[in-house]
Amino acid sequence: MPSTHDWINDPLGVVEGMFAASQNDQSSGWEAKAVEFFKEQLKEKEAQTLVPSLNDVPLHYLRPDSLVKFRCLIQDMFDPEFFMGVYETVDPSTKAKMLRCGKYKDVTESGVDLNSRSTVTAERQTFYCVPIPGESQWAKDGFAETTSSQGRVVPSTSYVPSRQKRSYEEDEEMEVQPQKQKETHAASQSAADQHGNGDCKRQETEAPSGQAASASHLDLNFPLPGEKGPSCLVKVYEDWDSFKLNDTLEVYGILSVSPALSALADEKDAFLDPTECMETAEEQRVHSPPASLVPRLHMLHAKRLAHNNPLLPFATLEENSAFFSSTLGEMAAIRAELLSYFTHVLLGDALAAEFLLLHLISTVYSRRDVLPLGKFTLNLSGCPTVSSYTERLYQIVQQLVPSSYYLGMSLQNMNQMRLVPKKDYVANRLVSGALQLAKSTSLFLDETQLEQGQLDTTGVRNVTALGNLISWQKVDYDFNYHQMEFPCNINVLIASEGRSLLPSDCHIHLQPQVAPSHMEEYLGSIHIHPQASSQLNKFRVFLSVARLLDYSISEEVTKAVEDDFVDMRKDDPQSISADDLHRMLVVARLLSLSLGQTSLSRDSWLRAKHIETLRRSRMEQHKSINGNEP
Repeated sequence: MPSTHDWINDPLGVVEGMFAASQNDQSSGWEAKAVEFFKEQLKEKEAQTLVPSLNDVPLHYLRPDSLVKFRCLIQDMFDPEFFMGVYETVDPSTKAKMLRCGKYKDVTESGVDLNSRSTVTAERQTFYCVPIPGESQWAKDGFAETTSSQGRVVPSTSYVPSRQKRSYEEDEEMEVQPQKQKETHAASQSAADQHGNGDCKRQETEAPSGQAASASHLDLNFPLPGEKGPSCLVKVYEDWDSFKLNDTLEVYGILSVSPALSALADEKDAFLDPTECMETAEEQRVHSPPASLVPRLHMLHAKRLAHNNPLLPFATLEENSAFFSSTLGEMAAIRAELLSYFTHVLLGDALAAEFLLLHLISTVYSRRDVLPLGKFTLNLSGCPTVSSYTERLYQIVQQLVPSSYYLGMSLQNMNQMRLVPKKDYVANRLVSGALQLAKSTSLFLDETQLEQGQLDTTGVRNVTALGNLISWQKVDYDFNYHQMEFPCNINVLIASEGRSLLPSDCHIHLQPQVAPSHMEEYLGSIHIHPQASSQLNKFRVFLSVARLLDYSISEEVTKAVEDDFVDMRKDDPQSISADDLHRMLVVARLLSLSLGQTSLSRDSWLRAKHIETLRRSRMEQHKSINGNEP
């Protein structure tokens, strides 16, 4: 049985050992056994923390051909490629022949007999993966802290990285690099210093701030502008049909950064890669970028992420029953604290705070035909335009959810940004857009940024895409000759002055309890105290757990709800519609989950009716005062 050191530092050695042993027994099924071996090793949480992460450790500090992990989103899927699964090498001096395994590597050893009858051609799939778009800094830091000191790779005297090319981050940080190297050498003396070397952990490439389409290898194709982190070509050897575009994964695989890959891309050597001549220059640049910028990762195991909150275990609710049962017992108390905090943030408006809390735990739990069930887009109108209130509100949301994105709906953004991904047939890739987001991402639309002007064709298309996202939880990707629907699960919060021009599931007008003369001073007091991280962590766990809980309605409560609906329509059939009932059921569901209850009780139903009645009453009053508003 290989030691921990062996299977992390030399996983290819483990694979090749199993391959060699299989030569005496052709029916051994060594490939399945190799994958199962790594899955078994990674079942233990402690073992997972020993594996260094591409998200946290600069690429040039990672040992080539070692086992690494990468938390990512599948941004694109390339065409399958062929490789030599088994090949024969010939020793030039002794002429001895040896069968070698070609899986999990990009470059073969020298002396390959290309005419050998023993050569076996195999197929693998390539995914272009990027870090989870819009992942909050607190979530990144939380994941970095879960990696043990052994997993935090630092330079040592025994290992000198061999690199043919400098990556862009080195060019940008040339002046500070010597100091950082001193820091990392000091880090080897102390585990605490290792952890403190935060600046060094993320010297990664940055996406272009513009949204201009470019097939250049400089464009790492991140969905969101200004994103940092590594992108990666993930090679998949089995069950690739089970993965879908935009899946979020934690991939465990063998890191390949061979300089030969860059040489291949630069020289376009058709002899080394016969398919090379079939690619255009643009496609070549996109599909074979320098390994120093876009490393290859040969997948051994991948976990689909139900969430990306580092404070929660990744295992299912059943497997972590102790954690979730203790959390459920505290949810009502945490809910009260969070409600109080939101009331303060929303200028003393307790009712709006209630709906904001419900919005943040909403999720699409099922689809009935084309209708997504569970979505709860909130339009918070009446937002003050002073002191950048909406930006502050977004920063508070960002501190609570693992992934989020702020989109200021200015005329310039609407007319110039690329929100919808588009297929580039010349480079044969999917050019990303800002709506290519991971599930459960919070999208904050700031409509207070709107100004007078004309939306052009792009602007109209972008506004339409936002409307479809809100109404149907889908984005229609542009494939030039047709559009293709991709379902999504994105929480959309719209902050506006008047009613939003976009649709929403729930609209509430903010009623500040703060006098206008004191507004500036009050807004200045709204900030998050860094020392309150334990309180913030409670809120973060609360919001994530509430989204993961199952929910049901008993036949008895269903009958009571039906009777209530009939009674409400008796006096005035126009007072409540089927849409109103649907919204009340969604509110009741979210209210129950926020209290840690997995089934609807009579009390929760009455509470949901009450707050929905208060909201409708407020909107009627607001409508009568502002008669020109719909």
